[in-house]
This record gives sequence, C-alpha cells and structure tokens, in this order.
Amino acid sequence: QVRLVESGGGLVQAGDSLRISCTASGLTFSSHTAGWFRQAPGKEREFVARIGWLDGSEYVVDSVKDRFTISRDNAKNTLSLQMNSLRPEDTAIYYCAAIVSSRKYDHWGQGTQVTVSS
Repeated sequence: QVRLVESGGGLVQAGDSLRISCTASGLTFSSHTAGWFRQAPGKEREFVARIGWLDGSEYVVDSVKDRFTISRDNAKNTLSLQMNSLRPEDTAIYYCAAIVSSRKYDHWGQGTQVTVSS
C-alpha cells in the first residue's frame, strides 16, 4: 500500500524560506515520477513542480521557478520542495503526489499547510 506523508509546513513571514518534505512508503521515488501541487483557499489545485523517475529531471512552473526547487533523496526515499523568498500568495496546502499505475498522479499525500504572512 502506497502512503505519502508531507511534513515541514508552517507559518512564516514574507521573504522567508521553508522546506517541505514528503516521505513515501510502499513506493520508491526513484522509480516513479513525483511532484508537488498546491491549493490556495478558494482556488483550484495547481501543479508546482515535478521530478522524473528515470533521470531525475526537474520541472518547476514559471511562477515559482526562481524561488522553488524540487529535489529527491533516494537514500531516504523522500521528496522535497525548497521554497525561498516566500510571498503571501504562496499560502496554500501543499500536496505531494506520485504517478504509480496510470499516466496521471494517482497517489496523494494528505497535504501540509504553508502560510506566509505579509
């Protein structure tokens, strides 16, 4: 059974940095494409970043490209999102997800809240 558990969220001030992580059980991140999504209050969930399983290629959406970095620690089987220069508009629940048995993200964590105060 696949389980994804996010951690590291919290309340920070604008301009601060925060690193959130996702630990997997029943799944090896190096064998599956995984990514981060976020959902702000009153908005739809949006894709933020992903890392490919085969070559570890990284992709981050343009809106956060210069501030967020996705990474993977194969030894610890964790997925991380380093977020720098945080802005109030980054406030959202951040979800870890993986593509396991289909061509879409089909396994999700419960989310971790990130709140950025101005």
